[in-house]
Amino acid sequence: MSVVCFGELLIDFVAQQHGVSVGEAFSFQKAPGGAPANVAVAVSRLGHESVFLGQVGDDPFGHFLADVLEAEGVGVGGLRFSAQARTALAFVSLTAEGERSFVFYRHPSADMLMRPEDVAVDMIAGRKIFHYGSITMIGEPSRSATLAAVKAAQDAGLMISYDPNLRMSLWPDAESARAGMLAGLDYAQIVKISDDELEFLTGGRDVTPLWRPQMQLIAVTRGAKGAAAYTRGGQVDSPGFSVRSLDTTGAGDGFVAGLLVGILEAGADYVNRLASILRFANAVGALATTQYGAIPALPSRAAVETFLQTAS
Repeated sequence: MSVVCFGELLIDFVAQQHGVSVGEAFSFQKAPGGAPANVAVAVSRLGHESVFLGQVGDDPFGHFLADVLEAEGVGVGGLRFSAQARTALAFVSLTAEGERSFVFYRHPSADMLMRPEDVAVDMIAGRKIFHYGSITMIGEPSRSATLAAVKAAQDAGLMISYDPNLRMSLWPDAESARAGMLAGLDYAQIVKISDDELEFLTGGRDVTPLWRPQMQLIAVTRGAKGAAAYTRGGQVDSPGFSVRSLDTTGAGDGFVAGLLVGILEAGADYVNRLASILRFANAVGALATTQYGAIPALPSRAAVETFLQTAS
């Protein structure tokens, strides 16, 4: 059973000094990242087949990223290389608590130039879950490419998963960000959203305004406090885990991967197993904060299971 992830793949340069801005930092650690790519790697590390669809530059960073995904067992047959733009870069600085601020270099980046005809729709059929985010929906032609991929997944009968993933500096303004992120909800059956993103989109902590007719599950992450899952029939809460957090980059993506793997393994009965699925997803997310970078920090299945046994 496999997951298809569509969207951005980039280089995170993570500041090695805490409590400083990107401009104040004097050294950075290079790490592969990009939310959908993080999910693809995490799914693979958790023992399931994953495929990544997206576009990077035909440059050293782009080929490095392709090699990283391939080494992680992620299918890269749908990864495109653009000669028109370079691979996106993100410089990330961290507070003492590991929270992040970003400076992006994508004016434009290769992922922004992906077109509908660049989408490897043949890589979608026969899979189980299609996952995407809001970043490639910010502008054209990547918005049309994203929607073409979503439609192909719908036509192939895949479950659709969406992460609104707010990056305010990438949008023209807050109104555009809110409208674009909300538009992505119209296709998803599974939604993962942080409590901050929920408040940005709705003005509060009530998920009711997010529901769309096709939705089955809304998972709200609350950082170290854990997560809650909302279905048509009620709510399930799961507390977080106490870990020594160094960098929260990729924690939400680890949670998404844990959630999707839990749903894959539970099958049609997943709603009745949400407590254990959320606990597993919380563990993946927590472990992802204990190292620097996104992809380098994502845990293996064995690491998660050992952690859960110790935590219990």
